[in-house]
Amino acid sequence: MTKIAIILGSTRTGRAGGRVAQWVLEQARKRGDADYDLIDLAQVDLPQIDEPFPPAMGRYTHPHTRQWATTVAAYDGYVLVTPEYNHSFPGVLKNALDRVHAEWNNKAVGFVSYGFDGGVRAVEALRPVLGALKLADVSATVTLNLRTDFADFGATFTPSDHQGPAVTAMLDQLLSWSNALAYTRSSAASPAS
Repeated sequence: MTKIAIILGSTRTGRAGGRVAQWVLEQARKRGDADYDLIDLAQVDLPQIDEPFPPAMGRYTHPHTRQWATTVAAYDGYVLVTPEYNHSFPGVLKNALDRVHAEWNNKAVGFVSYGFDGGVRAVEALRPVLGALKLADVSATVTLNLRTDFADFGATFTPSDHQGPAVTAMLDQLLSWSNALAYTRSSAASPAS
């Protein structure tokens, strides 16, 4: 069965992302079409990049990097749950993305963003980074607005009715692309005949 990681890209104290990521996980697991796991970067030991070699070389020397590579490699696709910070995405998410390389290649990624404008600038900032990692990003996104999908300035998560169908549309595209790219990965791993 296809395996999808929902990666929570915020580690800030008091973050709204924990509730958002849990909601996405609950919506996803109701589908029964893939195995969905939540990866909270606050619980992953990833200091700032400390590897002596560029990640594209695949020569990971530190145990925390090798563990992260194993984690990333275990999934066929990803949902990135990200806030928008200063018109972009959090540094902790960039560090997690930049830490390894080949493990991301030829896989699909979807987005759930949140912020005062739905976090759309964080998603747009992510797209070229993910392209460099050979991740195929799907067009359907979930954009949660702090004015309409949260109460008390983000303290309470109350997604609007249209957000459930938005999650469904994003996951439909993500699963389709994840399954299609599985063939690409298996072809690349097989020696030419």
